Amino acid sequence: MRLRDRLAAMVMHGTARWTVRYGDNLRFAGTDLPAPSVVRVPTRHGPVRVHVYRPAADSGGAYVHFHGGAWLMRYPAMDDWWCRYVAATAGVTVYNVDYRCGPYVAFPVAQHQCFDVASRIAADRVAVGGFSSGGGLAAAVCLQARDAGGWRPRLQVLGVPALDLATDPDPAAGGMISPGLRDLVRRVYFPDPATRRHPYASPLLADDLTGLPRAVVLTAERDALRADGESYVSRLRAAGVEVLHDRTPGADHYFLTEDPERARTTMALVAAEIARALT
Repeated sequence: MRLRDRLAAMVMHGTARWTVRYGDNLRFAGTDLPAPSVVRVPTRHGPVRVHVYRPAADSGGAYVHFHGGAWLMRYPAMDDWWCRYVAATAGVTVYNVDYRCGPYVAFPVAQHQCFDVASRIAADRVAVGGFSSGGGLAAAVCLQARDAGGWRPRLQVLGVPALDLATDPDPAAGGMISPGLRDLVRRVYFPDPATRRHPYASPLLADDLTGLPRAVVLTAERDALRADGESYVSRLRAAGVEVLHDRTPGADHYFLTEDPERARTTMALVAAEIARALT
């Protein structure tokens, strides 16, 4: 890893709690819930902290969430607003996973840790999901669960997911997720080009998507990752997987914060799907 890449990733990793600011205008429910408890869950790469949000009335289902941050920002509290909303609205316990990120680890550590945590939590009623890189992790967890032949999530929620780390980004692409950022992520967290086509790194490039759980895929019209999500929708449907796809018009990667009124509808839709899957 080049020194300047490592330093850039270290800055992103270390400053995420101060630089990541989104979602405060989306606290539509769950603000009255207590602070999450923190448990430590063993994985093959060491213990992982998990922030646990419990609803006032628990239906018994579990939603395992993987935060975004380009595999470089280790800050699960960036999605506190979403975890509270799901717990309060869907009536399920939410597990927000504090998986390890680059530059201190590389693929497949985060993918393995997320799967191992979800496997420990898994019961008859579990869903997984995430935003951006977290959406890619959720897709990878579902593939790992299918391949392992044990438990299987009832639902995967993929919000503006990063699903293809092998294809070179379009240098002309605009928006929040720049080609430069995607290249940095590849060099730091996916340093071996041969691994970038692995299904758990790039679920979109998996040879076989049959046997995966029902999916909710959220994309945004101006997001550089829109093609990842919408191509995955097509491939899932071709493999016989039921998919609910919602595209936010006119929005970039922070698709919910750009239009809070539409976000109310989108968030309620997803929470209803989680509740339906887990009841």
